[in-house]
Amino acid sequence: MDKVYGAYLCTGCSIGDVLDVDGLKGAASETGMEMQEHACLCGAEGQALIKKDIEEKGVNTVVVCACSPRVMQDTFDYGDGTITIRGNLREHVAWTAQPDEEDEEAAEYLQEVGEDYVRMAVTRAKKSAVPVPYKMEQITKSILVMGGGIAGITAATEAAKAGYEVTIVEKTDKLGGKALGWRKMFPTAYPYSELEQPNIEQMIAEVTSNAKITVKTETEVARISGAPGEFGVTLKPAGTESEWDAPAKVGVDERDKIEKGEMEDPNTGLKVYTEADPDAELFGAVVLATGWRPADVSEYEHLGHGTLQNVVTNAEFEKLAKQGKVPAKVAFIQSPGSTDNDRDFPYCNSVTSMVALKQAQYVCDDNGDAAQAYILYQHMRTPGNTELFYKGMQQRDGVFMTKATVTKVEEAGGGLKVTAENTLLGDDLELNVDMVVLAAGMVPTTVDEPTINLAYRQGPGFLDLDLFDGYADSHFICFPYETRRTGVYACGGVRKAETMEETIDDATGAALKAIQCIESADRGVAVHPRSGDQTYPDFFFQRCTQCKRCTEECPFGALDDDAKGTPLPNPTRCRRCGTCMGACPERIIGFADYNVDMIGSMVKCIEVPDDDEDKLRIAVFVCENDAYPAVDMSGMRHNKMNTLVRFIPVRCLGSVNMVWIKDAMSSGMDGVLLLG
Repeated sequence: MDKVYGAYLCTGCSIGDVLDVDGLKGAASETGMEMQEHACLCGAEGQALIKKDIEEKGVNTVVVCACSPRVMQDTFDYGDGTITIRGNLREHVAWTAQPDEEDEEAAEYLQEVGEDYVRMAVTRAKKSAVPVPYKMEQITKSILVMGGGIAGITAATEAAKAGYEVTIVEKTDKLGGKALGWRKMFPTAYPYSELEQPNIEQMIAEVTSNAKITVKTETEVARISGAPGEFGVTLKPAGTESEWDAPAKVGVDERDKIEKGEMEDPNTGLKVYTEADPDAELFGAVVLATGWRPADVSEYEHLGHGTLQNVVTNAEFEKLAKQGKVPAKVAFIQSPGSTDNDRDFPYCNSVTSMVALKQAQYVCDDNGDAAQAYILYQHMRTPGNTELFYKGMQQRDGVFMTKATVTKVEEAGGGLKVTAENTLLGDDLELNVDMVVLAAGMVPTTVDEPTINLAYRQGPGFLDLDLFDGYADSHFICFPYETRRTGVYACGGVRKAETMEETIDDATGAALKAIQCIESADRGVAVHPRSGDQTYPDFFFQRCTQCKRCTEECPFGALDDDAKGTPLPNPTRCRRCGTCMGACPERIIGFADYNVDMIGSMVKCIEVPDDDEDKLRIAVFVCENDAYPAVDMSGMRHNKMNTLVRFIPVRCLGSVNMVWIKDAMSSGMDGVLLLG
């Protein structure tokens, strides 16, 4: 399709007051486009101007030099088949470096900034092509839920309510997970003072009676191949082996040696990562709700777990409590007792604090006036409404709380003696109790186990980056529910230690993400973080040297290998970050509207002064996900900004190809900054 350009300059929002409009239009003309000006392009008249050109002149590539591309996106979206390129003259120029009216030099510097941004916008438009969405030949809209506890049951129920077919795979012989062993639940309603009866049986009844939900107990996922919209899932009876059992972990260096024949593959061969299983069931997305296991606390020898009778974990105590075996004197130890007072048991958070309070109430309920529940802590965490329950327990007869360092647990007179120091009371303590309960944390099932068993080149589990303590998360705050594998969404204990209320919210969010993923794959667009993006990486394989840089460096496992070792793209797994493009030494990877030539051309169109020591030029490659919004927010607050820098937005710092830095230096720039 031939491109017809339309370039428009907004003079409102101080742009026309501090910049020479004719100079800006001249910069566009020099770069190959004639630019029209208007006082308010986002207003009715400004929009009518652009839309008239689209309708009457066939304009399909629109350049708007005005405000940030992060604002008014819907206003300047003219539908499929039309490209809109935004030049940021407001937040990055007019609002950030307004000069003194009498300072001609400052005004000159500012004008140079504006003209460079106009040139870059025009250049970007000329190098962009209309993206064509990736359309799958077939798509499956059913959802697989791994795990049949509270998280899995909730995710399945919510997805079914939205009209989707769901299959729950649970490795035990019944649904319900650890909630089946609960004696009571935390308070969920005002005044948050009384424990509640578990409702897990009601939840199980609801899910098993739903015609859209299939439940497969005593079953495990042996392998997941494919991509969003067409995951091939191989199941197996729980506890059995299969030909697709997770292979041993192989590092990057070892994998290269295997491919070169320098060492034996500890698995069955690299083909195990990408080979398809013809008998696999098809699903559009996966919800990972495999939960957690209690942390091992036997390493803390001074506390006696595993060696002393009646020293139990909180999970073990809950089982005893449900059976009615709660002694009268119990010490609840929340910290292993370290000289570092900030240290708690691994994988502890507010849930373990709440569990101690709940179980202290069991002691009181079962033993009346004889009850003595001691809670020894370094940190008590009761956020939100749970603070009310905490305050109520503080006032309860028989419950005693103090900050303390527990130094020893030992047998004494048929019971146990707990020695603690550095208490809030200022005295050391010796407590004689019947039982000691250790606040073992909630370890996600993804720790030390592949769990998900992906048939990906980068291995069967999530990348071990030591960022999330083994939790299945892409980023806990920025991208909740999203794992580093597109189409797989985590919730419940596998994502973080959570209460039942938090787990239900979490599972609902994960189910909605799974639905969003399926529908986005059906439309041929990205699901996240560039939601709705129609582009995907295009490979010029004729020049591929099979160096494996793209396959190894893709953070999301979007690339496998074909039988010859050539990169095998999976577009629906792709997050459109461009890391493969930045990694490729041959520069054979690009997007319709984002590629090596485009950014390189933008760098080259920045005017660099001739040997002027006072006019330095610094190219700043700015990540659109985090750094660019930060610069925008600074501009919105009218903070001053150095006029010697030029911001070039990139999809991700991983997409920065070294040739761009070479181009910047070759053009005479004084430096390059990567901001992300």
